[in-house]
Amino acid sequence: MADDDYVYDEATGEWRPASEVAAAAEAAARPEVRDAAGNILADGDSVALIKDLKVKGAGQTLKQGTVIRSIRLTDDPEEIDCRYDGIKGLVLRTEFVRKR
Repeated sequence: MADDDYVYDEATGEWRPASEVAAAAEAAARPEVRDAAGNILADGDSVALIKDLKVKGAGQTLKQGTVIRSIRLTDDPEEIDCRYDGIKGLVLRTEFVRKR
């Protein structure tokens, strides 16, 4: 699509850039991801663990209060993808984290 393509938005009754309409449709299609306290999570947020978690395959336990920075949302609204020192491919359930 070119930058000058416009689409008529029936909801607002205005002509809007096609890229803006596509971005709005994509955001509406993605389900909300919430932490244990009900706060909405987004890509790049920092979260803290609310309980000790044993990490399968790493032989390590992440303690309550551990801060995980720069999370990434997945297609599953109950899971987040993140990195932590020494653990590659860490996926956490949202029921065990709280937004910082």
